[in-house]
Amino acid sequence: MIQVLSSAWALLFGMCLLMVGNGMQGTLLGIRGQIEGFDTLMMSIVMSAYFVGFLGGSRLAPVMIQRVGHVRVFAALASLISAVMILYPTFPNIILWTIGRVLIGFCFSAVYVTAESWLNNAADNSNRGKALSLYMIVQTLGIVIAQALLLTADPSGFVLFVIPSILVSVAITPILLSISPTPAFGTTKPMSLRQLVGFSPLGAVGMFILGGIFSAQFGMSSVYGAEAGLSVAQISTFVATFFVGSVVLQYPIGWLSDRMDRRFLIIIVSLIGAAGSIMGMLLGHVFVLLLIAAFVIGGMANPLYSLLIAHTNDFLEHDDMAAASGGLLFLNGLGAILGPVITGWMMGTSLGPGGFYLFTAILFVLMVLYAAYRATRREGVSVDETGSYVPIAPTATSVAIGFAQEYIIESENEAAEEEEKAAENV
Repeated sequence: MIQVLSSAWALLFGMCLLMVGNGMQGTLLGIRGQIEGFDTLMMSIVMSAYFVGFLGGSRLAPVMIQRVGHVRVFAALASLISAVMILYPTFPNIILWTIGRVLIGFCFSAVYVTAESWLNNAADNSNRGKALSLYMIVQTLGIVIAQALLLTADPSGFVLFVIPSILVSVAITPILLSISPTPAFGTTKPMSLRQLVGFSPLGAVGMFILGGIFSAQFGMSSVYGAEAGLSVAQISTFVATFFVGSVVLQYPIGWLSDRMDRRFLIIIVSLIGAAGSIMGMLLGHVFVLLLIAAFVIGGMANPLYSLLIAHTNDFLEHDDMAAASGGLLFLNGLGAILGPVITGWMMGTSLGPGGFYLFTAILFVLMVLYAAYRATRREGVSVDETGSYVPIAPTATSVAIGFAQEYIIESENEAAEEEEKAAENV
């Protein structure tokens, strides 16, 4: 861990600042939208726009990097992020906000691709797993810190928009000054969706469903808080709790994942997530119970991302893993685009703010039902033959997933070599 920090501390620090900026603007827009008089459906479109841009960025970023290089892409798009954040309070218009969110999503996706390429280049198999864990922790920590910074000024003013803009601008400096080699960057032709569904129907369908859950959590939780009449301090605590749960429960779920049938674990995790959603819907008027519900949902939804990737990899040859990651991300992105819009529509009905939790409850139940159905269709992979679970944040791009898969493959090859040596010694 110390070795990873010493070699990549500037990159990780810069990414933390970028995540603070991203976390602040996402939550702040949900609060500011109510102040500006935008209704729930309008705000759901604004929030969904981020994921439209993110999906587009994940597709186009590799092309941009190959044309002009990592450094130029990173610096240009980070600067654009900083500028867009200032434009939000200057022009409080729903159309301009939507366009701004598309741009922000696109830029952050490309920035993540670039940073993850650098991180992968700086790591080797002896510390790759630790580097991935640190990267996920740094991302989550940045979002949690962002919620605390929301308490430093009035959300109806400019200051809270200026802070993330400055942080994003500052984040560029340590990263660009510390990166010496430009990492090699290659693209992999994605596997067709039909092939992906054939290899792992649960992985494909589960990623689509999970996209809706995560985008509701990441995009609409602040809108929910504003509609429910929570104070700014309560909203920031509420949003942060989702991500605290994701870090705290990621590793226990990962430990179980390597020791039991992953489909059964997906069912258990989804059932707990559904229970947390129902608690939030029925008892959300009690703030402590609202936080418990958020902790449970975040703690179940985020590890499900890594769990579904691990489950899919169990049915793939090593050479197919990188190709499958593109399809998984695309399906997750489609679900993420639809999530905020459907959530906003449900919250705009007679359900009110409770529609937020009803939506996540329905998706968790769908995950349970489909995982249970798939368990009846074919035999599970033996625990001894499953690949390793590697924690990956749902905000990660195909580079981070490929990074994780590379670690899994190298670890499995090393384990096989050790078994061969042990057999020879016997």
